[in-house]
Amino acid sequence: MSDVSNHMPTAELQALDAAHHMHPFSANADVAEKGVRVITRAKGVMLTDSEGNDILDGMSGLWNVNIGYGRNELADVAARQMRELPYYNTFFHTTHVPVIALAAKLAELAPENMNGVFFASGGSEANDTNIRMVRHYWELKNKPSKRIIISRKNAYHGSSIGSASLGGMAAMHAQGGLPIPDIHHIGQPDWWSEGGGKTPAQFGLERAQELEQAITDLGEDNIAAFIAEPVQGAGGVIVPPETYWPEIQRICDAHDILLIADEVITGFGRTGNWFGSETMGITPDIITFAKGVSSGYQPIGGSIVSDEVADVLGNSEFTHGYTYSGHPVAAAVALENLRIMEEENMLDHVRNVAGPHLREKWQALTDHPLVGQASIVGMMASIALTPHKDSRAAFASDPGTVGLVCRERSFANNLIMRHVGDRMVIAPPLVISPAEIDMLIERAWRTLDETHAHLKDNDMLKARS
Repeated sequence: MSDVSNHMPTAELQALDAAHHMHPFSANADVAEKGVRVITRAKGVMLTDSEGNDILDGMSGLWNVNIGYGRNELADVAARQMRELPYYNTFFHTTHVPVIALAAKLAELAPENMNGVFFASGGSEANDTNIRMVRHYWELKNKPSKRIIISRKNAYHGSSIGSASLGGMAAMHAQGGLPIPDIHHIGQPDWWSEGGGKTPAQFGLERAQELEQAITDLGEDNIAAFIAEPVQGAGGVIVPPETYWPEIQRICDAHDILLIADEVITGFGRTGNWFGSETMGITPDIITFAKGVSSGYQPIGGSIVSDEVADVLGNSEFTHGYTYSGHPVAAAVALENLRIMEEENMLDHVRNVAGPHLREKWQALTDHPLVGQASIVGMMASIALTPHKDSRAAFASDPGTVGLVCRERSFANNLIMRHVGDRMVIAPPLVISPAEIDMLIERAWRTLDETHAHLKDNDMLKARS
């Protein structure tokens, strides 16, 4: 049996990593120079590194370890499925028990009239599927000109060529010839950074109406769909004003535009409901899912589609799919993950225990001199760092400079807190206890204090003119 346990000193592991491992979203020369943090084991909400440090994972891995680490039930199910049927495809009129059961369970949990599931290995693949799916749908409806998909600036929908094109992140579009044709981006509903003197309600309505203006400009007969995250995750946990989503829904309904809710982050309890669409009161035609469906224990994702879309697509061969669409081990693990979430009432824990406690403690961070805004929905939250709260000013330094300082101090304090520009974000496992939330907040306060001291010592508490 191969041994992949931590059997070498940290320095040797770091050297091997630097020599051979190309990290995602990283400048690998910088990673090699600094040396990676080697995570060796995890339990609940805590990680342990090769030096024996216990780290509170405020990000659930990558927004995905919803039920926490170390659930032996998922390991047992994976082992049993590997022995029984380790793999078979779902092409050519073939299926297997785990994928049948998971598809039925997802249809049960999804909003009403959403009963079709197309599987992928993750969110990027699923959003690539959605591009082809909505265009093929309109072709079958004899409206082949409806090809354009409208998305938002600063949205994240994955990092493959198609899904990164749907996303609205400029740094990603700068590499690889993105975006692909027939993708159009409108403004994001980020009142703190972009709302100016408008009220949140005014701004939310205005940003939603950019969709209607884009439909007018591009032609309703050319628009296939609008895609958006109920709450922008990787863009900085941007919670839209309350006026935003009702207007978006009205516009999609009025103009015969499919609405795709990217729930890769917001799905499976993250906002206190099974899906963020319920939290935001919207009725999507397609839901993109991944991450929390298996709590990251196996790679799996896909698209849940409305009965209307599924019925239309069912009348023609959809020449699309992946080798691992509905992988039996991943499907079995996801099904067990959902069983545990239901039996242990994790949504109730988010809504009535952890969520309210985190909200109270997190919003109190606005008492810190560096924090201008604290946003939170369920188990995802952000704080906006600013040198001047009243004016919502940005720092004079390049965007992200202060956020990086704060992230590094957070890591030093054994708290995984991510920075998006000069916003700090968290998305802890749904199982986090009030006592662990108190630990998270104590480490966050210490991090903010140390960041403030660093900025003061280095004359960085200046607002951009």
